Amino acid sequence: MNRRDLIQSLGLGAALGALKLNGAESGAAAENYSKATKGLPPLKIEKVKAILTAPERIRLCVVKVETSEPGLYGLGCATFNQRPLTVVTAVNEYLAPFAKGRDVDGIEDLWQNAYTSSYWRNGPVLNNALCGLDQALWDIKGKRANMPVYQLLGGKCRFAVPCYTHCGGNDLKQIEASVKGAMERGFRHIRIQRGGYGSPQLSRRADFKEAGFGLSRDSLMEVRPYIKGTLEMFEHVRSTCGDEIDLLHDIHERIPPMDAINLCKQLEKYHPFFVEDPLAPEDIGYFRQLRQQTCVPIAMGELYNSPHEWVGLMSERLIDFIRVHISQIGGLSVARKIAALGEWFNVRSAWHGPGDVSPVGHAANAHLDLAIWNFGIQESVSFNQRTQEVFPGCPTLEKGYLRINEAPGFGVDLNEELAAKYPLPSNPGYWEPIRRPDGTAVRP
Repeated sequence: MNRRDLIQSLGLGAALGALKLNGAESGAAAENYSKATKGLPPLKIEKVKAILTAPERIRLCVVKVETSEPGLYGLGCATFNQRPLTVVTAVNEYLAPFAKGRDVDGIEDLWQNAYTSSYWRNGPVLNNALCGLDQALWDIKGKRANMPVYQLLGGKCRFAVPCYTHCGGNDLKQIEASVKGAMERGFRHIRIQRGGYGSPQLSRRADFKEAGFGLSRDSLMEVRPYIKGTLEMFEHVRSTCGDEIDLLHDIHERIPPMDAINLCKQLEKYHPFFVEDPLAPEDIGYFRQLRQQTCVPIAMGELYNSPHEWVGLMSERLIDFIRVHISQIGGLSVARKIAALGEWFNVRSAWHGPGDVSPVGHAANAHLDLAIWNFGIQESVSFNQRTQEVFPGCPTLEKGYLRINEAPGFGVDLNEELAAKYPLPSNPGYWEPIRRPDGTAVRP
């Protein structure tokens, strides 16, 4: 007998001896082990429906997935504030019959097949609908395991989620006061804006209005005043609020590529934490030039729907933060893959987290933030009393950190009766036109 055979026989003999020893006790142990490891009984999806509510006058859409186990359901965010009714149709008329009767635990399989079920894919309406289904299944899986979702993703990498807040004003003194107030509340990362996106209050020459072009409510945005005003804002905030805070700014794709590159170069001396969305999705080809011209960290992705938009930017290290809107890309199942991709190229997360994300969506952001190594920063959110009543278990903000409640799943519930008391605003929610002085449309 050679050495390998001897070792194997000894190991087998020891195992058999252990089973024979104290037969009753070993039988009981085996039975307990079998119970503990046989897994949960299979469940089927019974019902999928979209629920609309607007407790803060923002159009929220949440998907509820009910299972064959009475009382067990999950919630997912499918909020597309500008097109909520089309998402409802996609969920109720298409995803619901497709998902009914399928395995609750087969999240990846269901995602892949639902994704291709429309043949054409990667649009914001279908991706938001798919996200609602996807996140609801993750919520159910956490509840079945009696664990918060972040535990299913590998556990915590940090005790809470560091956030940035928004500060701004129409003049420099207002911005200064806003920043100092945020610092007193414990924020270390602060996004500064001079008025609305593109600082429209600094623009003056709405020649298109005098010519009767467009509608009277269309707004004006000029490039030069915005760039000049943004540089003045950074200079003022740094000189009055110090260097200890990290400053962020959102260009919001409102200026031509070369102007965006020039602005980023001039912002270098103020050491921004990142500059957000300098280039529109249509201008992805300019990112190589941007990277060659400046070392300002770049956050990008809020408008992205498809991996064709972010994979190249990340793998070529052309951006520093990936800032996709998780419901826009199809859900947690996609976002966790993006995070894994980013880890190998040192691209950090900065998931989009505005007011037009439901508390369920914000909780999903936070659970992923807690579980990934290459976390960067999270956009902060505060919920009013009505929203907290409609969505019990909302994440909470404390001293610049977002905290979850540690309940199984995402930890956020939905009171459907209360939700129905806050119907959507009558305004359809689309973005109104922004124009250059001659009337040319500006991409938001």
